[in-house]
Amino acid sequence: MEYNFRRIEKEWQAAWQSAGAYQVSNDSSKPKAYVLDMFPYPSGAGLHVGHPLGYIASDIYSRFKRLKGFNVLHPMGYDAFGLPAEQYAIENGVHPAVSTEKNIATFRKQLDNIGFCYDWSREVRTSDPKYYRWTQWIFLQLFQSFFNRQKGKAEPLTELTAAFESEGNSSHPSPGNPSLQFSAADWKSYDNSRQQEILMDYRLAYCGYGEVNWCEALGTVLANDEVINGVSERGGFPVVKKKLRQWYLRITEYADRLLSGLEQIEFSDAMKEMQSNWIGKSFGAEMDFAVKSEQNLMKTLRVYTTRPDTIFGVDFMVVAPEMEWVPQLVAAAQSEAVETYLAYVKSRSDRERMAEKKITGVFTGAYAINPFDGREIPIWISEYVLAGYGTGAIMAVPCGDERDFKFARHFNIPVTNIIGDAFDGNEANPTKDAILENSGFLNGLQMRKAIDVVNDKVEALGIGRKKVNFKMRDAAFSRQRYWGEPFPVQWKSGVAVPLPESALPLELPYVESYKPGPDGEGPLANIPEWVARELETNTMPGYAGSSWYFLRYMDPHNDQEFCSRKASDYWNQVDLYIGGTEHAVGHLLYSRMWTKALYDLGHIGFDEPYRKLVNQGMIQGSSRFVYRVDSMGRNDDGSAGIVVNTSTPVFISGHYYQKFVSGEITGKELALLVNEQIAFFNLEENSDFSTITVTPIHVDVNIVDGYELDIEKFKKWRTEYQSAVFILEEGKYICGSLTEKMSKRLYNTVNPDDLVDKYGADTFRMYEMFLGPVEMSKPWDTKGIEGVHRFLKKFWRLFADEEKGLQVVDQPATPTELKVLHRTIRKIEEDTERFSFNTAVSTFMICTNELSDLKCRKKGILEQVLILLTPYAPHVCEELWKQIGNTGSILDAAFPVFEEQYVRESAKAYPVAINGKTRAEITISLDASQQDVESIIMADETVAKWLEGRAPKKVIYVKNKMINVVI
Repeated sequence: MEYNFRRIEKEWQAAWQSAGAYQVSNDSSKPKAYVLDMFPYPSGAGLHVGHPLGYIASDIYSRFKRLKGFNVLHPMGYDAFGLPAEQYAIENGVHPAVSTEKNIATFRKQLDNIGFCYDWSREVRTSDPKYYRWTQWIFLQLFQSFFNRQKGKAEPLTELTAAFESEGNSSHPSPGNPSLQFSAADWKSYDNSRQQEILMDYRLAYCGYGEVNWCEALGTVLANDEVINGVSERGGFPVVKKKLRQWYLRITEYADRLLSGLEQIEFSDAMKEMQSNWIGKSFGAEMDFAVKSEQNLMKTLRVYTTRPDTIFGVDFMVVAPEMEWVPQLVAAAQSEAVETYLAYVKSRSDRERMAEKKITGVFTGAYAINPFDGREIPIWISEYVLAGYGTGAIMAVPCGDERDFKFARHFNIPVTNIIGDAFDGNEANPTKDAILENSGFLNGLQMRKAIDVVNDKVEALGIGRKKVNFKMRDAAFSRQRYWGEPFPVQWKSGVAVPLPESALPLELPYVESYKPGPDGEGPLANIPEWVARELETNTMPGYAGSSWYFLRYMDPHNDQEFCSRKASDYWNQVDLYIGGTEHAVGHLLYSRMWTKALYDLGHIGFDEPYRKLVNQGMIQGSSRFVYRVDSMGRNDDGSAGIVVNTSTPVFISGHYYQKFVSGEITGKELALLVNEQIAFFNLEENSDFSTITVTPIHVDVNIVDGYELDIEKFKKWRTEYQSAVFILEEGKYICGSLTEKMSKRLYNTVNPDDLVDKYGADTFRMYEMFLGPVEMSKPWDTKGIEGVHRFLKKFWRLFADEEKGLQVVDQPATPTELKVLHRTIRKIEEDTERFSFNTAVSTFMICTNELSDLKCRKKGILEQVLILLTPYAPHVCEELWKQIGNTGSILDAAFPVFEEQYVRESAKAYPVAINGKTRAEITISLDASQQDVESIIMADETVAKWLEGRAPKKVIYVKNKMINVVI
């Protein structure tokens, strides 16, 4: 009875699917457990071995909770809209709907091959009109709502208009236009167009104009993290700043709640810190500085600062290059320099600008007047100030800020230092005297008190106000592309009008061309019928469908609402969410915001989507390299030192290459290394050769056995290498290696299908977990999987012999066997609860070795171990469960209960010393008395030998420590 894993796994996967083994009900008396994976984008490359890491972890935990008596929701779907599919369509002439469908089929086959316990009856696809109908519906809820700051929650827009009717906006300042003030009479006098314009400044989903990262080649707006060094991350196409009409989500209104909500959920400290830093709450003041400029068009410059007490140390002002009012500051003499600088900044992303250490900037020719001491302060433009933070302008204090100091020194701006006697080396500087005279009211105050004092003076002078600020900006919620959810909005005379719910879904029309529309609009602007209906031509971004998909899994076939309240009340928060840290400040923040808005509007009963988050690490690829000779040197006399047939690539074995720095090898050294192949290079002995250059080239890891290259497969891999010549080491070509991100581009991906076919899904699942803690990144090594496969075959042999068949017997277990079992139960339960799956796999190996040594074939023991192993290796466990005579599925078994009595120690091995020197070791009951110990000692043969017939003077017995016989 052999372990035929291929037959076993295919049969049980088919049986589970036929029986609907993983389908789960919304109506159960069991406690619920909702376990969720961040669903994948179905790319054409399919899964590599790095992708399933988090899926296997969640699958183990889901199966474990099921055995513990929980009703477990463990669904899967596809994040199917997005730019990659559209770009693939453009490049390959395949409609994204077709390529997405094909890719999903590939993903599904691969996932099924690994044996996951997904309830596929609940599958969602964000590109399915039945799904995005409700994405559009949720967008309309946000569009028709505002954030009531008095109550700290979202409310229907009708509540706001009712307030406007009775009192104007005195109780509801405009978040989009803080200076806006109007009375009830004013509101009633406005026409519809003006009223809608005002309401747009309040809506949670609103439309406005903003400067975006525009990529002409991709025909879309890119997020900051999609732009690297002025080009698109995907494709490397140029990116420039451009003003476009965009939809936004007013996530800034939820900033405080997003911060406080972090205290209620189990995210890692690192994740909480990333979100806190992104939100970036700060306390300070806004202050107005009078402006002195050549054009005299701009009267004041408003800045935001967290340190108003440093007002007397301000030496220059810096404004963001993209601020609309910058031209009003520029003097004629500075016009050309400013235009050149603005053109440079236009190609830079916000991320690059913040990370860049290089100092850049330009003087405007204008000055701000310090309201406290009357000094003229030069106004500069620099990319290190962003329009999206604060007011888009800062007051620079070089004596207190390193970045400001470096900027001042770089551009030779005089630096004020009012600490001590030094002041630009001029003790009689009249500016210093003015500062000291005007700043005297701050003398002796601690920083916090000084800030409060200055804030009070600022407000008393009417030049500013205290302000709480956030670094986070409202989220751009539109893309100029085709493959995304259409906005359910029409534009009537410049007013955005929502479609009625009965018109949903507004389906994405089929198009043949995906080129951008006119003036930067999306491809939908090229469809006459679409434009004739005055529909919005932008589409929603990828995070639209992923912001709420966890709710649709709860009630996926409901065609009356996005999710019934009964279903959402039952499943509630996701209990365990597993995914990558790359979504820390994107998907996770948006999803939290959407959940809070739906909660505020009464659609669900909880305002945090995910109770616990586990970030799986990355399985890194172990890349392999071949080393190609690229350039030849010459002898000192000019003659050819190394002559190679240039049409024939030459590859040097990696071990040779690694002996030299920078890939440069002298001809003499090469001659010594290659020995019998020296003739190929036509090397002259005793010649002083110069260097040759070697270039490392990534090679497909699937044609490398460990580090040894399969030369014949390599030659077939690329046509240009068919006639390649190899300089070997002991008859082998040894590749170089490097641990990198697993990527198809680096040829270091490993297809899980190949490993499942060779070793089985159970082996693959356990090996992924065995690699290390699930949260840690670790390199992949295919060779290590063989050890896990040997373990499973050894585990199989506990139950069956290849020749004799099943060997399990129904006999009582010994205390030693029970001890092994219950020690394993305790460890597996603890490790699985805390996601320490790698140590659990080690525990199974130890348990199997111990039971093998005991020759344990007892059904009462092995049956319990089978249940413990089921979450990790379900196929082999289901097969053996059936083989030992059980009729039901092991999936529905009860998790073994740990009993302390079986692992409690009843005896101890004591070292026995004769006159202080250890001579023996005797196991004695923990309950033994002094008299019992003496009797046992005297009966021991080793002790008797040392006593030589003499009676001991004393037997010293220290319980739980030692025994000493004094003679």
